[in-house]
Amino acid sequence: MQPLRPERAAGPVVQRRPSPGGSPIHFPREPPQIGEGRLPVFVFPTALTFYADDQSTHKQVLTLYNPYEFPLRFKLLCTAPKKYVVVDSEGTIRPHCCVDIVVRHADIAPSQQGIRDKFRLNVYEHGQKRLIGQKDIMALLLATAGREEDESKTDEERMVAALRRQESDSPGRRSQHVRSRPSHPGFVIIAIATCCILVLTMPTHLLDKGSRLPDYLHLTLNQKLVAAYILGLVTMVILRS
Repeated sequence: MQPLRPERAAGPVVQRRPSPGGSPIHFPREPPQIGEGRLPVFVFPTALTFYADDQSTHKQVLTLYNPYEFPLRFKLLCTAPKKYVVVDSEGTIRPHCCVDIVVRHADIAPSQQGIRDKFRLNVYEHGQKRLIGQKDIMALLLATAGREEDESKTDEERMVAALRRQESDSPGRRSQHVRSRPSHPGFVIIAIATCCILVLTMPTHLLDKGSRLPDYLHLTLNQKLVAAYILGLVTMVILRS
């Protein structure tokens, strides 16, 4: 992995804003003493797909979230740094904030199509060189968003696409499906959000020792991190519906 080329911008391009997910979670105020690279890293999207015939996709945004009570330092590396230009490939994230990292593909050539590159997002303890977390993001350049898009899909995504095409073959079934689609969040989405909120309100294992709740209701830090991440995604789905 090699450092990326920085891109100078006229104004502030990287935005630091409060991360989604509802009420703040009471995480430790210092980085936990865990193994190197074991801290969960939350970044969206988890993969980048560029299309040579669509200039709007040549510049994309990676959003890095910090749900913790302590600041983090990050650095973005790449296996092919000469092909990409990045705005603010390294910096610091304040607690309960997120950072937008702008990634621009600088080599839209036919010879680069179909080649998978890897970005690695390293997270360090603020003010230290100790690596406490990392996340890999795959990048792929395709000629068009048509049939070649299937190359970047997983088996599960291909199955969903096949089912959608099957439904579209029957106009009657398709119109019935559209009419029955609710304009508000479904029961499952609301139930998932409620469960995540309940999980976040539970006492934290080894931190909330004064709680009167039984030990089996004391959740670990990683369990609460997963719940916060899911709650953030569900919140985005609810806001878009």
